[in-house]
Amino acid sequence: MSFNKLNLHDSLLDRITALGYSTPTAIQEQAIPVAMEGKDLLGIAKTGSGKTASFVLPIIHRLLADKPVQKSRQPKVLVLVPTRELAMQVNEVFRQFSETLSSSLKSMAVFGGVSINPQMKAMYGVDILIATPGRLLDLQRSNAIGLSKVQILVLDEADKMLNLGFEKEMEEIIKLLPTQRQSMLFSATLSDRLSGIRKVLLSDPVVIEIENKEEDVTQINLSGYFVGDDRKGPLLRYLIREKNIKQVLVFTSSRQKADKVASKLSKNGIEALSIHGKKSQSERVTALEKFKTGNLQALVATDLISRGIDIDQLPYVVNYELPRSPKDFVHRVGRTGRAEHSGLAITFVTKEETHHFKVILKKMKRYIDMIDSQTLEF
Repeated sequence: MSFNKLNLHDSLLDRITALGYSTPTAIQEQAIPVAMEGKDLLGIAKTGSGKTASFVLPIIHRLLADKPVQKSRQPKVLVLVPTRELAMQVNEVFRQFSETLSSSLKSMAVFGGVSINPQMKAMYGVDILIATPGRLLDLQRSNAIGLSKVQILVLDEADKMLNLGFEKEMEEIIKLLPTQRQSMLFSATLSDRLSGIRKVLLSDPVVIEIENKEEDVTQINLSGYFVGDDRKGPLLRYLIREKNIKQVLVFTSSRQKADKVASKLSKNGIEALSIHGKKSQSERVTALEKFKTGNLQALVATDLISRGIDIDQLPYVVNYELPRSPKDFVHRVGRTGRAEHSGLAITFVTKEETHHFKVILKKMKRYIDMIDSQTLEF
């Protein structure tokens, strides 16, 4: 299915196309029509499955159809999130999809850890407010914002909010909202505690649960190199040149390392970009589009952001650093060897990581003949 079949507003469809998206993910395909109808919704899908756009797109669609109202300190849409980083990320997605539309929609992210005064001043005229619970209550108690006109409430990553102890704040916020509203709850897992919030929050919801499919790694060839941290960069560049690699997805364990590896590759004549949560939505879209179309030789990614990367014929994956869990390793190598095409996943292992890597391979029921990089000249 294409986005064109979801009956979204024409100008929104044009924006989706301009950003390089054509096919909705499973959660988007099922959730967007339900959200557009104004029904309450419980969406369960893993991180990186496209949950954010599942509520961003239908919300923008509905606001485009609304008649303009006088600006105030009463947002129409409230999105509750557990962390500052997620608030900024969700706000960026709203801005990316709405910035070229004829109707002016103002979104804003508010969170603690920074001065509240600038947020109070900027609150006027906000249509869509993305907030962490504590800061939202601070603003409400300061009379900087009213919640009586909220038409749509979204709880994003509700499981994390409960784990971080926001349950009381969420219950307090819900009491401040009008009873006649649409409510949507998105989570990676469905727990007993989440069921309690669901009963308070949702009215006869449509439940959409996207099952996590096991990665098929039978088409993937595995190889590994023992290498010290100081020689990983030279080894990566050597392999790219020696194997004439035109397209490789490189995994690191941190944003800082991803930036450093991409920068070093670029300085050595290998076109590379990094992609992670600190990059803006436009930067991530541009990097991914260049990589998918073959105009970027190496894309260096962190585990979290990589969950949105899906390329049918990706020939190479490199684990520059080992992930913490076998599940993450399977997910990484599963980016290659798709659609009946073979692929090669290369893993760099330090001597100290040998036992951890053996545990990963045992879980996968696979074996690798390791190569000592000291035997290579590079």
